[in-house]
Amino acid sequence: MASDPAKRVQRRDANGSALDTARPIGSTGRHDRPRPQGMRGAMPRGRYRLGIDIGGTFTDLALLDERSGGLLVGKTLTTPDDPAEGAIAGLQRLLAEHGVDAAEVDWTVHATTLMTNALIERKGARTGLLTTKGFRDVLAIGRELRYDLYDLFQERPAPLVERRDRQEVGERIGADGTVRRPLDTADVRRALDELVAAGVESVAIVFLHAYGNDAHERQAESIAAVEFPRLFVSPSYRVAPEIREYERTSTTVANAYVQPLAARYLAHLGERLHELGLTGTLYLMVSAGGIASATAARERPIALTESGPAAGALVGGYYGTLAGERNVLAFDMGGTTAKVCLVDDGRPLVSYGFEAGRVQRFKKGSGLPLRVPAIELIEIGAGGGSIARLDRLGLLKVGPDSAGASPGPAAYGRGGREPTVTDADLLLGYLDPDYFLGGEMRLDVEAARAAVAERLAAPLGRDVAAVAWGVHDIVNENMASAARIHVAERGRDPRRYALVATGGAAPVHACRVARKLRLSRVLCPLGSGVASTVGLLVAPPQVDLVHAYIARLDELDWERLEALYDAMRGEAAGLLGRLGVAPEAITFEPLADLRYVGQGFEVLTPLPAGPYGPATRSAFTAAFETAYRALYQRLVPGAEIEGLHWRLRASGPSSGARQVSAALRARGEAGGAAGDGARRGERPVYFPETDGFAATPIYDRYRLRPGDRLRGPAIVEERESTVVVVPGAAAHVDPHLTLVIDLEES
Repeated sequence: MASDPAKRVQRRDANGSALDTARPIGSTGRHDRPRPQGMRGAMPRGRYRLGIDIGGTFTDLALLDERSGGLLVGKTLTTPDDPAEGAIAGLQRLLAEHGVDAAEVDWTVHATTLMTNALIERKGARTGLLTTKGFRDVLAIGRELRYDLYDLFQERPAPLVERRDRQEVGERIGADGTVRRPLDTADVRRALDELVAAGVESVAIVFLHAYGNDAHERQAESIAAVEFPRLFVSPSYRVAPEIREYERTSTTVANAYVQPLAARYLAHLGERLHELGLTGTLYLMVSAGGIASATAARERPIALTESGPAAGALVGGYYGTLAGERNVLAFDMGGTTAKVCLVDDGRPLVSYGFEAGRVQRFKKGSGLPLRVPAIELIEIGAGGGSIARLDRLGLLKVGPDSAGASPGPAAYGRGGREPTVTDADLLLGYLDPDYFLGGEMRLDVEAARAAVAERLAAPLGRDVAAVAWGVHDIVNENMASAARIHVAERGRDPRRYALVATGGAAPVHACRVARKLRLSRVLCPLGSGVASTVGLLVAPPQVDLVHAYIARLDELDWERLEALYDAMRGEAAGLLGRLGVAPEAITFEPLADLRYVGQGFEVLTPLPAGPYGPATRSAFTAAFETAYRALYQRLVPGAEIEGLHWRLRASGPSSGARQVSAALRARGEAGGAAGDGARRGERPVYFPETDGFAATPIYDRYRLRPGDRLRGPAIVEERESTVVVVPGAAAHVDPHLTLVIDLEES
């Protein structure tokens, strides 16, 4: 057993020197990067597409040259007090390092955790609610379901709107859409007057059954626009035109709550980008995995709630497809959390409802329900910054609380004293203290050792290495357990899937998590640490629309349904046209929320393409039965089927997907050192299979070429992340420079 995993080895090149945060994906750093011909030795001038992903710990950037296919990436610590400033600072360095003119950036696609954080931390605007008389307390009543059946003192999420700011007005629309009582416009003016006088900045308008007839909401919205032009207004017909009053109200109120914050943030970010010289268009990643205009995001910012995780899931499916794996488990582990998403046939699963601002962060049912399209994933409190501690029984626990970016893990040297997953990984030899972020940020080994020793090892009476391994193993089990449940709830067999590791910490833990899930293959893309930002570049322009129309299949008004889809197709084409998508390039995907009559919840069902008529009923029935059987393995013979919501997903092609693929393949074909030429040396690394520390070969990721092979144990280092190839595994590099790790020896 070697004595100290932190001792450095002699490198065969000069890579031990400090590196800048920005470099082309696939390079080894500023000193030995192959410099393309063109502007000041950097990439040739062209039209660039920029991706900015602001996470809880790090802000990632990616810049794609749409002319040459070159791809640059950067990573910097997030600035929590003003997330835009950290992004701008990182972008300035990215542009300056490679001599890129900011004016040449044509697109900027952005993902942010701002909306999620505002809901969790309750830092949105003071919000009012305008609702039908008698329904003031819908938010407080919620649902009778308990998220923890046996907890008599369970805490429910407090409404985002206090009761004093909920105003009732006279009006009534029936469930069939007929007007039972006209809107009392004087009541609307009175209510708005009182709310504005009380200091309300944003108002949600949610009238009973507005999903069936939005006339009254439109009237109230018009009154507010004329008499209170500076008031932010979110009517439910624009935000969530669906049945279920609590969920519709919760979603609309949440949108109103974050709308002023989103407007100010997007304006500030736009100004800062403009000051930097960017003249292109700003787009936002939405939770469903597409991109939307900044205008649409300002109107419906609640659609951005899961934008960052969506990018990670999207790129997991993208890299899986490039490697020939259509069914993958996208595993994204950063500094604060880990996300897992099932990808079937190259596409992440999408749901039309999720929760935000949970009282118990990882307990389903303890949060605010949002009826918003989102990539279906599970989030776990497991990241590089997850804090390890001893519970009251003296048992080792990891997470869900995190050290975040400030102060961060003890090894960051920023004042953190709590032992974290990153500290454990460093002490196990998995991370190089001199090559974290390519040498930009040196890790403090002794600070990590002191944190683990004082808080964990000494109380347990164990040596530091054994406890560090315990932290590493427990966080792996936490992630694997959550993934098992996520996969099982969807009726899938995890053994059919490959694991795609993205995020700075995922490649360190991927092999162990895969083994716990009994997966046989792990894919680690080049630039895994900033892969979610690449997800922004490959995201397609996309629109999700919904219309409520409740009817049994045998009673459907087929002309009405066809007209409804015609209207949605026209609206979607107009919205995508503003994003530059030609009408003939749009793909339409009709779906519906169907259920057996009498059931409380519905099943999302893909529908055949139109036009629709009476003869379509059998196709609808077959489609529903296929979707229902996939979930429940059985049908309900003789039961009638009814539809509630009719949905349309419209998307355009992603030019970025083709260009990123071409850039990776071109870099792989560029040649260079191969095989043992990529080996830097070795260092002691801890593996249970070797009974402790063992001399382990270290490989330079940027010198590996397609076809190169290596066997575990091995460490493969790149600037944003490190791949740990466990003993007994075999790895090779594919044509797109993805490191493919087979856990079962071939």
